Amino acid sequence: MLELYHARVSTCSVKVRLVLAEKELEWTSREVDLLAGQQHDPDYVLLNPGHVVPTLVDDGKILVESTLINEYLDDAYPDPPLRPAAADQRHAMRAWTKLLDEKIHVAIGVLTYAIGMRPVILAGNPGEFKKRLQQVPEPAKREGLLSIIEHGVESPLIPGAVATVVGLLDRVDEALEHADWLAGEHWSLAEACVLPCVLRVDNLALGSLLSPDRRPRLAEWYDRVRARPSFAEAVTTWVPPEIVELIHSNGELVREQVEAMAGESN
Repeated sequence: MLELYHARVSTCSVKVRLVLAEKELEWTSREVDLLAGQQHDPDYVLLNPGHVVPTLVDDGKILVESTLINEYLDDAYPDPPLRPAAADQRHAMRAWTKLLDEKIHVAIGVLTYAIGMRPVILAGNPGEFKKRLQQVPEPAKREGLLSIIEHGVESPLIPGAVATVVGLLDRVDEALEHADWLAGEHWSLAEACVLPCVLRVDNLALGSLLSPDRRPRLAEWYDRVRARPSFAEAVTTWVPPEIVELIHSNGELVREQVEAMAGESN
């Protein structure tokens, strides 16, 4: 039996839910409320010492790290295969997952909290949120989140995060010049890792960065991946519209400021 510990709007959770949907696998949902700090609960930390989501449990086997979870699913449940057969295309797929893990994931998190979640935290109990930050294992991550909550888009972390995300969007647009998919002839684990980040850019009211006028191949790819049944199963079913609307409305408040940074980083 597959059990997924996940959060509805977490990009890494979406990433794994997409693969589960593409493979048409049945799974049991175990939701983790990140704003309430459930990722720090002792029982959950026994499963995931990193205090993060997602965590997959397959017949008692505990799997962490979304990229590795997706590779595990492709090994354990190989039909349909979501990694290209050709060695060069598989290398390209891994280059995307490596890029997302090493650079993009952190940048997307910075923008998510600074733009979409900061107003929610400030309207609630920011003191309690800061208290829970002390349970985050990595000191650099704790300090970064504190800077973001205190300064929003004025945080010194924001320009670099914007530049990193813009670089991703440019790279996706370039990669699609001669192909419909990022790493071969079919939807692959590359799509699973990139799509949640592109979706987050859109949800943060930065859809202008995805426009056909600016990045036409990216825009066409974005339409294709959202038209697949897996998108409805992994995203539409789980992400509440009111949360998307809230994040988007918070994004509108700083959209021009962030778009200006994006223009400077091109």
